[in-house]
Amino acid sequence: MPGLDQAYLPEREWPRRALNVVAAVVLIVATSPLMLILAALIKLTSRGPVIYTQVRIGLDRRGGRHGRRDSRRRDDSGGRAFTIYKFRTMRADAERETGEVWASNGDGRVTVVGRILRQYRLDELPQLFNVLGGDMNLVGPRPERPTIFADLRVRIPEYPLRQQARPGITGWAQVNQTYDSCLDDVRRKVSYDLEYINRQGLTEDLWIMLRTIPVVLFRRGGW
Repeated sequence: MPGLDQAYLPEREWPRRALNVVAAVVLIVATSPLMLILAALIKLTSRGPVIYTQVRIGLDRRGGRHGRRDSRRRDDSGGRAFTIYKFRTMRADAERETGEVWASNGDGRVTVVGRILRQYRLDELPQLFNVLGGDMNLVGPRPERPTIFADLRVRIPEYPLRQQARPGITGWAQVNQTYDSCLDDVRRKVSYDLEYINRQGLTEDLWIMLRTIPVVLFRRGGW
């Protein structure tokens, strides 16, 4: 499996982490009244918890050109597992019948409030706390669930290379395409993510953050 020019290096990432922590704190303070209102609307309009949590696969510090994989490790999950936070947008029992499936536009499991939250990406706001905790950055490849990750890395050989960057709330793939609905969509997303990893840096992150604003306001792109 080929390496990337800018695989994970702690000494390269600390300026970006500083930017992410400062930006996350500012955004949490600025959006806290809105988050309280959204939490109340979710609680009042549907049963279930306000915050929805999922296990996702994050940064793989062992791989790439600058690291060695531990061949003695039996369970290679592809990266560090962490819990992601989102405002709940679906019915509490949404996956009881369907199991784990890709999100899509017009998903019948989505609540009325959840549909608005998804349109403007407001359901992602709690992930600012994931950024503070170090599991995510504001910009990076979107993290996937372990079972879906395990399937995709078999079907798309380059898929695990996405884990050489810390996951993000938004990313180059998210500002360039919509929700994944098929395997070809995922392949395109991987291509965008690998483009990002090869040129990641402060300037690139700031550019993608700016590109995210019209994507959110005009309800384009996909998470």
